[in-house]
Amino acid sequence: MATAILSAKFQISIPKEVREQQHWSAGQEFVFIPKGKGVLLIPVPDLADLRGMAKGADPGNYRDRKDRL
Repeated sequence: MATAILSAKFQISIPKEVREQQHWSAGQEFVFIPKGKGVLLIPVPDLADLRGMAKGADPGNYRDRKDRL
């Protein structure tokens, strides 16, 4: 298990083995999601990574602003 230490400036270096396994690179943006006493660290996806994500989704029963009260 890889570990890291929180610095006096509240910074953490992500261990090399984790960065390589996850294919993370310098300058990549992340979101922090509080989870109990911990936090999830998730990379923010690029728009290109999201393309085709909803392929095959059923657009039926879709509501738009016209049918709101």
